[in-house]
Amino acid sequence: MEPQALQEVRQLIGDPPLQRDQLLECLHRLQDHYGALFPAHLTALAAELRLAMTEVYEVATFYHHFDVLQEGQPPPPPLTVRVCDSITCELYGAQALITTLQKRLGKQVRVQAVPCVGRCDRAPVAMIGQRPIEQAEPTKVEAAVREGTTHDTPPSCIDYATYRQDGGYRLWQECLDGDRDPESLIQELSASGLRGLGGAGFPLGRKWSILRAQAAPKYVAVNADEGEPGTFKDRYYLERDPHRFIEGALIAAWAVGAAEIYIYLRDEYAGCRMMLETELQALHQDPPAALPPLHLRRGAGAYICGEESAMIESMEGRRGMPRLRPPYIAECGLFGRPTLEHNLESLHWVRDILEQGADWYSSHGRAGRTGLRSFSVSGRVCKPGVHLAPAGITVRELIDEYCDGMLPGHTFYGYFPGGASGGILPATMGDIPLDFDTLNEHGCFIGSAAIIILSDQDRARDAALNAMRFFEHESCGQCTPCRVGTAKACTLMQARQWDGPLLEELAQVMSDASICGLGQAAPNPMRCVLRYFPEEVR
Repeated sequence: MEPQALQEVRQLIGDPPLQRDQLLECLHRLQDHYGALFPAHLTALAAELRLAMTEVYEVATFYHHFDVLQEGQPPPPPLTVRVCDSITCELYGAQALITTLQKRLGKQVRVQAVPCVGRCDRAPVAMIGQRPIEQAEPTKVEAAVREGTTHDTPPSCIDYATYRQDGGYRLWQECLDGDRDPESLIQELSASGLRGLGGAGFPLGRKWSILRAQAAPKYVAVNADEGEPGTFKDRYYLERDPHRFIEGALIAAWAVGAAEIYIYLRDEYAGCRMMLETELQALHQDPPAALPPLHLRRGAGAYICGEESAMIESMEGRRGMPRLRPPYIAECGLFGRPTLEHNLESLHWVRDILEQGADWYSSHGRAGRTGLRSFSVSGRVCKPGVHLAPAGITVRELIDEYCDGMLPGHTFYGYFPGGASGGILPATMGDIPLDFDTLNEHGCFIGSAAIIILSDQDRARDAALNAMRFFEHESCGQCTPCRVGTAKACTLMQARQWDGPLLEELAQVMSDASICGLGQAAPNPMRCVLRYFPEEVR
């Protein structure tokens, strides 16, 4: 270990003792300061955390946002431009943008293709350092590179003072003061029909009841690592009203008896992170009541960490690899203790439902469905974005009533009803109610309600291949069906004529034997193309 490297590490991360769960934050500080992770710094960090060098190295190399250098390897160029090449950005010319930038920017700027950065409504998107360039085009990106600003700016939001003036945190205070009891509160949430809005759709009230029955100590883990191509609704709510989900998390912790709250935010949302740090500081400086510990954890570019147990592993300072279940994280989660996990939007609705009543929420809906859904809509529509609409709305109604119709010159051709993993359906099936369980019989699901609209100028097979390449890139590699299956599928899907029986056999193995939902759902778009767009692959 080099003494100078040890001194540099200590200057950035502070004095020991440090805990294992702080490893990712330490790696981020080194990367942010030096532009890469040097071997000498990793060796010193391992000593400070009392970890084997292999433990630090395997974590650093697992996450896409860390540049780990070998001994003697030169650091990367001082500036990196990352261009999203996921489904919607590809529809809007991401590949041509990448090629052009690589030619124009020269060797002093590194241009990389990267997975979804959560801004699909403003496609295509380039990131200069941590600064997003929306609706990017070559001249726009070149001007931003010359400008040299690489940091994102915090969004304008309802700040702490304004939120308190509007009655914020009063409901949480009522809970602490005994004006509400946990059981009746959980019953109200159950009556509303609110289900988890991160993709799985597990009933919120039932999950709280399960956690309430577990032994202390317990934790709340907030999943704000939305990485599914097409999904950006959590960012939408976070940018505008961060304290609403924080209050929801505090109420949840009180109801289930959790001692601490951990928030896991994806690294691509740098501006949101700065804003959230400011608002959490304001909350701590003038709390309405005694606060439980609130911890903000920063992801490092791994879609798999949106899976609840992989997120727990990442929070603990490890590679984000899903755990085998059982036990479920409700029994053995963060630090081996019972953990209540929710995505950000699920907690966003807690205050509104409890203040306005379960009937208010359940009164919304169409086609016999109940509740509201936040649809992240992108693709070939005039008005992409987050649209709050009744559960059970059809995609045709969503396009016409909320998105101002299709783009001029484009005809509705097909759609992803639930992000990259939710499958693809043709326009002829555009009158199916969009909600949990309504799409299952068609080989699709709504997931996090990310709707990507395709037109007659697109091909479903190309979109499915893009999705499969994403899953290949994001597979954690732990299980063979997912690690090898996604790679083999990508190869087979590039053929002019698809081998349907072989692809179906591969899909069956992936869905049956993969450890987590990534490998299990990855074949959905491919299967849908074989089923609903056979003319494209013959």
